[in-house]
Amino acid sequence: MTYRAELELAKLRAAAPFSPTEVAELRQDFSAFAADRAIYLDTAATAQRPETVINAENKFLRENNAAVHRGTSAVVGAATLAFEGARDKVHKFVGAPSDATVVWSSNATDALNTLAGGFSEASLGVTSPALAVPGSDRFALDSDAEIVVTAAEHHANLIPWQRLAQRTGAKLVVVPVTPDGIWELDEFVARLNNRTRIVAFTHISNVTGWIAPVHEVVAATRKHANERAVIVLDACQSAPHIPINFTDLGVDFMTFSGHKLFAPYGIGALVGKTELLNALPPIRVGGSAITKVSLEHAEFLPAPHRFEPGTQPVSQAVGLGAAIDYLDSVDAGRAAATEHQLVTQLVEGIAGLNGVRLLGPSNPEQRVALTAVAVSGIHAHDIGQVLDTLGVMVRVGHHCAQPLHRELGITASVRASMHFTNTDTEVEQFIAGLKEAQRYFGGV
Repeated sequence: MTYRAELELAKLRAAAPFSPTEVAELRQDFSAFAADRAIYLDTAATAQRPETVINAENKFLRENNAAVHRGTSAVVGAATLAFEGARDKVHKFVGAPSDATVVWSSNATDALNTLAGGFSEASLGVTSPALAVPGSDRFALDSDAEIVVTAAEHHANLIPWQRLAQRTGAKLVVVPVTPDGIWELDEFVARLNNRTRIVAFTHISNVTGWIAPVHEVVAATRKHANERAVIVLDACQSAPHIPINFTDLGVDFMTFSGHKLFAPYGIGALVGKTELLNALPPIRVGGSAITKVSLEHAEFLPAPHRFEPGTQPVSQAVGLGAAIDYLDSVDAGRAAATEHQLVTQLVEGIAGLNGVRLLGPSNPEQRVALTAVAVSGIHAHDIGQVLDTLGVMVRVGHHCAQPLHRELGITASVRASMHFTNTDTEVEQFIAGLKEAQRYFGGV
């Protein structure tokens, strides 16, 4: 089955890939890609930062470092403008409409916990009204409610919902995966019903690289789930690789982490429909998030500020804004075409190796520039050590997706993930490294 996302991505990838000369020029934007550094194939974990991002954060710290929204000085004003300006850039970057709000978080994990915690507070607010906020009853869960997730989720988009179900008595419903580690739309739809209150899934798997049929899931949820059901999308692996549009996707909430998007650590975003965010109770409270406080009670500001108590990661937000500026300067179609060329080369190279199992779809059209493999008879950590001695840096382990690996019958895998700054030579060296590991350990 061909989903809408695949058709849209095929059109984007129809552009001409960057030439080797152009890629070399792009790599000059990153000091991490100096000639004596290792081949970096771990962007799915953390992307390297362009100098423009590093410089933007440093410039802010040198010239405008101050507590935002607190005070009337010129420096505070400049800091606040930079902080809120970065929020505006994120809002535009994800295609959010005027009735959606961008909330800062430390990363996607933090954002997902904010959502799950808000549902938990709303549920407690039914019997303890002091914990409720106006309209929060729409999020209250009980034993009649169901939360739908998939077996392919990153722990960050599984454990918060798992614990929410345990706290509220709701049922956690899991969509199974195929032997390739992907899930089928029919299986997803079969688990939707009038008890479904939360649907949470990842846009692109951090293990298989598979692109989920978001539009189709949203349509099915609106048709079959409870009218109060909300859809939560983990966009950590999609935001760095493909254009995302909150309005077009039709989800209620979306999260991503900045450090996978060329930005600093410690910054991410929760994007949500403003009406819903204003009805969601905050789980972290304190200064800057309130309108009125007494010794017995507190009232909270509208979103985003009700979810941003205390001192925020201001310089990191400025860095995220600079990372978005950098991405905007790169032709999205040509970047996508370059990454597609690389992953096609990688998938074809893996297919030519005996005893090496590719996780996820064998069709490169269905994935982004991310692959994970399991090598017969050799532990992933041993392969990682061999690759490291050859100057190739990858990720090994379960990639915070133990249930998915368990479903695939393995404990760990070797993941190579790329951006448009990688080269075909680096792909060849990764393939050569797998062969060398097999030769060294006798895996074939």
